[in-house]
Amino acid sequence: MKWFAAVSVLLLLALVFQAGLLAYVVYAVAGILVTSRFLSRAWAEGAEAERECNRLTANVGDKVAVVIRLRNRTRLPIPWLLVEDLFPRHAFLPPPPRLRVEGRRLQLAWLKAHATRTLTYQFTCNQRGYFQIGPLVLETGDLFGLHRRFRVLTEPHFVLVYPEVVPLEGFDIGSRRPIGEVRMSYRLYEDPTRIAGVRCYQPGDPLNRIHWRATARTGTLHSKLYEPSTIAGATIVLDFHQDGYPAEGGIYRSELAITAAASVTHALYEMNQQVGLVTNGRDAADRIRREGWDYDIRSRQAARRTAGMRESSDRLQPVIVPTQRGAEQRMRILETLARVELTDGLDLVQLVRETAPRIPRDATVLVILPRVTAETAVALGNLRRSGFAVSAILNIFEEHYFAEAAGRLAAEGVDAFQLKDRPGIASICRRYVMV
Repeated sequence: MKWFAAVSVLLLLALVFQAGLLAYVVYAVAGILVTSRFLSRAWAEGAEAERECNRLTANVGDKVAVVIRLRNRTRLPIPWLLVEDLFPRHAFLPPPPRLRVEGRRLQLAWLKAHATRTLTYQFTCNQRGYFQIGPLVLETGDLFGLHRRFRVLTEPHFVLVYPEVVPLEGFDIGSRRPIGEVRMSYRLYEDPTRIAGVRCYQPGDPLNRIHWRATARTGTLHSKLYEPSTIAGATIVLDFHQDGYPAEGGIYRSELAITAAASVTHALYEMNQQVGLVTNGRDAADRIRREGWDYDIRSRQAARRTAGMRESSDRLQPVIVPTQRGAEQRMRILETLARVELTDGLDLVQLVRETAPRIPRDATVLVILPRVTAETAVALGNLRRSGFAVSAILNIFEEHYFAEAAGRLAAEGVDAFQLKDRPGIASICRRYVMV
């Protein structure tokens, strides 16, 4: 509009002072402006594109190929198009990047009338996550650089990268509580909810063991026999509050916690035991549904902002996968772990208080956390005193920090085990058995 205002002023001056040469120049400039504006709009609106990804789910280390087909659906040739497939900023942080792109996702092209051009690139998934691929943004304009147009040509795709699963050397987090769902071969603890038979009364048998129907039928006292059992499976409570993962080394520790949770989930699935997940992290899919992305983009900077994410979150709703068993349950938890992000919403104390009524008592509560404060220790101790079997895996490398945190949990009657590094994931559950 500034150009047209300037042309109007010059034309008015030429008419007032009867300057024919100036008027001729103004008419020429106005013609160029109108023609440039018309062509840039026609070129921008005449281009269309589609994106294809060879897969939308992948594992760490897999490659995803992307094919973009540009088409000119007008009878006018398009002299230049600058197209860029946008990626979120966090996909390239930290080094090495979470996604390593091979090829060019920012390319300059031109199209003849009704012509089609194919652009390709691929990226390697170096880390789990839920990544937005796109939107594809087009920039074009006239040959004089007077007008530029931006358009979004395709909606984004979303690629889910599953977390790594480390095979465990051994796993047994069965609680020693005398009530459970798995029958045991030894009679160290008996389950009063499972009656195995009846025998004659023996001195010392408590009154609650007497089988009154058998006593009434035979006329002599008889006592119940119980089957031994234990609780099987676990509800994994993952602390993913960003205050527990500082900037220095926080990404490694947070991904280590995800890998440990995924490995425990896989081990429980292989043992046909139930498993569930509770976390205070943010679901990336839920974030994208809430925030969305801007379809009407008027600059390249605005387009890049649509592919990013907010630096903070006010989410106060925990992510819960109910404790169940089966292959579908395993995939549901792995998908949730792939999408979970650090958040500044609920801390662990608030998470336990919020979700305790929804955590089943027939599975051990296995908490994975990066630090233990006095409030955290009391919250887990209260959970144990409420009748839950509680154990903790401390995602801490330093021995003295681990000893301090484990001491706070031991004072509350909660066993703690150290997750030091990635090789330690395979043996942490074996150490649990040996303790």
